[in-house]
Amino acid sequence: MSKNYPIFRSSTPLPNGDYLSIAIWLGKKDPSAEVLTIQIRRREGDKWTTIGRLAIYRTSDGRYSKLPERRVELKETEPEPSFDEDVMDLEENSKENNILF
Repeated sequence: MSKNYPIFRSSTPLPNGDYLSIAIWLGKKDPSAEVLTIQIRRREGDKWTTIGRLAIYRTSDGRYSKLPERRVELKETEPEPSFDEDVMDLEENSKENNILF
């Protein structure tokens, strides 16, 4: 199985030293859909901690929905996080909850 990478990723430091980042992923089941993830992350030693996260699903016909929050406590990760499983979970949750705005 090949590793997926975001089609766009960018981050910027915040005044308090945290980082604000955005990543855009192609949909796994529908490649014309996209998942946008916006995160605030903090470096603590040699680990990164996610402080806050917002995920948005864009369907192939252009509708947007806020994806439900993950029910996971703040998680420490290695310096270069992998979002593959998150994208798959986010797409599943968006279809189950069908939250549109």
